[in-house]
Amino acid sequence: MASDTATAKADPLPPGDDEPRRRLKRFGGSRLGGLILALNLLSLLILFVGALALNEWRRGLVEAREETLIAQAELLSNVLSKLSITTGEPTPAFDPVEASRQLVDDFIPEGQRARLFDLDGLLVADSFAVTENIPGRPLPPARPAGSPPVAVDQAQQDRKADAADRARADLAAEVEAALAGEPQSGLRPSESGGQVVSVSIPVRHVKQVLGVLTLEAGDVEETLAAQRRALMPFALVALFVNLLGSLLLHLFVARPVMRLSAAADEVRLQRARAISLPDLEGRRDEIGDLARSLETMTETLSDRMDAIERFAADVSHEIKNPLTSIRSALETLPLVKTEAQREKLTALLQQDVRRLDRLITDISNASRLDAELARDRPRTIDLNLLLTEIVGVYEAGRKPGEPRVVLDAPGREPVLVVGRDGPLGQVFRNLIDNARSFSPPSGSVRIALVRDGADQDRPVLVAVEDDGPGIPPENLETVFQRFYTSRPKGAAFGTNSGLGLSIARQIVEAHGGRIRAENRMGADGVTAGARFEVALPPAPVRRG
Repeated sequence: MASDTATAKADPLPPGDDEPRRRLKRFGGSRLGGLILALNLLSLLILFVGALALNEWRRGLVEAREETLIAQAELLSNVLSKLSITTGEPTPAFDPVEASRQLVDDFIPEGQRARLFDLDGLLVADSFAVTENIPGRPLPPARPAGSPPVAVDQAQQDRKADAADRARADLAAEVEAALAGEPQSGLRPSESGGQVVSVSIPVRHVKQVLGVLTLEAGDVEETLAAQRRALMPFALVALFVNLLGSLLLHLFVARPVMRLSAAADEVRLQRARAISLPDLEGRRDEIGDLARSLETMTETLSDRMDAIERFAADVSHEIKNPLTSIRSALETLPLVKTEAQREKLTALLQQDVRRLDRLITDISNASRLDAELARDRPRTIDLNLLLTEIVGVYEAGRKPGEPRVVLDAPGREPVLVVGRDGPLGQVFRNLIDNARSFSPPSGSVRIALVRDGADQDRPVLVAVEDDGPGIPPENLETVFQRFYTSRPKGAAFGTNSGLGLSIARQIVEAHGGRIRAENRMGADGVTAGARFEVALPPAPVRRG
């Protein structure tokens, strides 16, 4: 019995919407893949832009610091060159005592260090040596008496010593370059660790270079810390974007997949006949495609189950009819008294057995049809050759009193279609058998193979005509239903199972064709027979 379960339909695609073309516009055919990639790229782009912006900001800060130090160093160099800090005639040199008096805190801003070097690169004066502010860190609290000595990390001490040696070497190279007359500026490591912005300019007396003044600022670490703090908003925004992307993926991918899985379990547990999630089916991404595919699949399975139930009910009914007739004849047979009545009942039994045998054969063919269509691979078939062979078999086995089977085809010209020769041969045999059963002994069954230019999609046309009584106009469509056995008055009973035309339509539609029935009218306007037309699409033309 058919299922009464109703399922909601997905919204149809907009008119003119080309689904394959729309998929090509997605990233790699995937809209969700494009969304995931865009979210990841966006977070990386935020960090990248932030790093670039901060690098530019850091570079600008360092350059601004260098310019400030250069201006201060030039001013201090001019002041020192005009003061009496030199001794010696005729070659002047720095007076260490007088130079140290000038490099006091009044001249040097807090956080900066000034050093004066002579022509040999030797240190003459150092502002840190004469400052009143003693740099350093507070001492740790005193340890209790008797505490073991604090272990010294010798390796760390060695690394610090190596770093201090490299810093002094860099300073010496900077001073040597400045003694050549070119001011020097840039970042370099300091002796105490970290980095400093350093400026070294020559101190001149008139045009003679007396030495080098090095001015350095040790607040680079604070600048870098400020830079790292400035990077935090970008990192937080990138983190927020990643979290938002994860939430979106959960809402738009994980949860819908879980819902589809739950719906599939409902169908598996037979709590529902089909999957129906309209909100997911209306989506225009892979989740929507999956939801629509699952709905279509489960609806097809549900329809197939309903068809199987109807088919089983019809088969039971059709088999019960000849069995009832056989049982009635067998019950009556012992009661007959004459040989004529016995022969009549025996003939009735034989007719019912033949009817039952044909019915079981057609039911078996119908049940195997789907499997055969799915198993056989379509190939190019010459329909002219196939019909010639089928007609030849009928003519070779024709008995006296049976109608002839005649083929009208375009010579030996091949007419190519794509399909399966076994099922297509079954279609034409069913149509020929049906036509022969209705044609009078003096009649004929005519098969015509033509090309119909009016139908561009299915131009290959096969027509099967008979000289029988025709089909009632109201039954021109119902003749293709299963177990349709309504026959004209006087026709032999039990020679047809009612499945032949139904099987023929199923096979033709599986090949992309169509089949229809009509009546042939004579010159006097009276029905002259029936005509069945099978239209098939042609095989694609191969271009070399």
